[in-house]
Amino acid sequence: MKTVLIIGVGQFGSHIAKRMAELKCEVMAVDIEEERINKILPYVTNARIGDGTNEEFLRTLGVGNYDVCIVALGRRFQTSLETTSLLKELGAQKVVSRATNDVQMKFLLKNGADEVVYPEKQMALRIATKYASDSILDFIQLDNSYSIYELKVPKEWYGKTISQIDIRKKFKVNILTIRRKSEVFIPAPDTVIMNDDIAFAIGEVENIQKCFRI
Repeated sequence: MKTVLIIGVGQFGSHIAKRMAELKCEVMAVDIEEERINKILPYVTNARIGDGTNEEFLRTLGVGNYDVCIVALGRRFQTSLETTSLLKELGAQKVVSRATNDVQMKFLLKNGADEVVYPEKQMALRIATKYASDSILDFIQLDNSYSIYELKVPKEWYGKTISQIDIRKKFKVNILTIRRKSEVFIPAPDTVIMNDDIAFAIGEVENIQKCFRI
């Protein structure tokens, strides 16, 4: 069971807190606003009103005892930066901080963040990619090169096996799973592609586009 400290429970932070609680994590939520703490308290293990830039307050939380500390204060960047730096100075094992632009991301990484999340950019990329083609149903970016795509299979694949289409060799694209109606399964080399199959494929964007004729 993971122990998590979340500082800032506005809309973004509260979504994280609720989901991590559902995943059976022990969640301590912190915010400077009492109203937000009152709203999140029923969903988390514990919650406290406090200022993440106050070193003495952070000491009382025992930040080094948490598996991960999440700073969800992206819209208050100076506060986010100070909180991130203090958490690391006080011995936090892992600090994940929110940014709203590339400049913030660079400063956070230089000042103690082990990882930076950029939800606005990530969502923009996902929406833009998803609606750029009727073939793409969803998209998850793994890094600057590789992504996982949920795609409709091309008509030319119908009735052919995975080994016959051989996209791994031709395009350096791997099919991870196939969804067929309500069933999701890992395909074997002799799995025959059928009409309306949905493929979950991993690869570089240029190779995915060539492979699925996007």
